[in-house]
Amino acid sequence: MRSERVTVTLPAELVAKARDAVRRGCAASLSAYVAEAVAARQSRDRSLATLADLYGGPPPQDELDAARRSLRLVPSAAVG
Repeated sequence: MRSERVTVTLPAELVAKARDAVRRGCAASLSAYVAEAVAARQSRDRSLATLADLYGGPPPQDELDAARRSLRLVPSAAVG
């Protein structure tokens, strides 16, 4: 895949946590970490668009919350 250099401004706390993840070996570089985060967001957006197509609009929040709980994407107490 072709790469392109870009300049972004991020909150310092996010950058510090990303750099720490690189130091711990969770990503090869800061660029790789950010690229993975952007890819994850794009995947999420595609999934939500697919759900919107199936529902004829955005899925109801209660159904999204139930799905997140059943998939253990968030603790039960954090939803609703």
